[in-house]
Amino acid sequence: MNHLKWLAIAGLTLLCVSNAAAQNYPTRPVTIVVPYAAGGATDLLARMIGQKLEQRLGKSFVVENRPGAGTVIAAQAVAKATPDGYTLLMGTSTPLAINATLHKKLSYDPAADFVPLALIANVPFVLVVTPTLPVKTASDLVKLAKEKPGSLSYGSSGPGSPHHLYAELLKSMTGIEMTHVPYKGSVPALTDVIANHIPLMFVDLAPAQPLIREGKVRALGVSSAVRVPSLPEVAPIAEVGVPGFEAVAWQMLVAPAGTPKEIVDTLHRELKAALALPEIKRQISEMGLIPIDTPPPEELARYVKTEIVRWGAVVKKSGASIE
Repeated sequence: MNHLKWLAIAGLTLLCVSNAAAQNYPTRPVTIVVPYAAGGATDLLARMIGQKLEQRLGKSFVVENRPGAGTVIAAQAVAKATPDGYTLLMGTSTPLAINATLHKKLSYDPAADFVPLALIANVPFVLVVTPTLPVKTASDLVKLAKEKPGSLSYGSSGPGSPHHLYAELLKSMTGIEMTHVPYKGSVPALTDVIANHIPLMFVDLAPAQPLIREGKVRALGVSSAVRVPSLPEVAPIAEVGVPGFEAVAWQMLVAPAGTPKEIVDTLHRELKAALALPEIKRQISEMGLIPIDTPPPEELARYVKTEIVRWGAVVKKSGASIE
């Protein structure tokens, strides 16, 4: 009986220590792991958000870039990290949704191994073509593809990438045929669109915007359901030929599953406040992204599950797979 009593006291003591740690959080630097190289949109967002959290919570938020294996290395590291709020992942729809189906064997479970903290931004893409292609809108492109089946090819940054899957979604929604040409990155693919080696691709806005304004590529529509603040003259694809088309990547900060609720609530509250600041909204918009008024963690967890199912269907239809 004494043994059980001491176990109960020890358990209660640990719980009190854990609660105290959660209430005092953070007491040391926090690491935000980014699954991409420095300089990209995910890295810049992580640094911007980390700086605001540092100002608001009084401890350092350090960004650690861990690219490799198509985001798997970073995601796995955070999934297996101690769930104490000191290791976070700046994830995108690739590690948190697409990878679930793309990889035959995945070393982590996107739905079960993380708790969402905040949706930071949506990442619209733009459908661009080489200026010599005789089309001005997405409906023109669909018409051309149907008149000349199999004659069009599109570039991507690799199988299972958003660049690939958005084109596959367009194909499945319109019944057109196009040939996939994968590259080792979106920039080489975009370079070949400019040079007229391939006629088209979906690409994120940051590298595309200056090229569109210089006339080096022509924009047929954005992949989001709404116009993008930094590219207001380009209509959504859903409005110019493919009703119901919507395909956006997203940026979400997550923590390992099992992170104390008090810490999750603290980070969510501070992130929501930071994301509401006019200068943060402006900076996100200038990056070619769409600022978000983040839903609560419980709603985001449901959203991740629906995105896994949605993109899983597109991945399966495309035949993309990674061993």
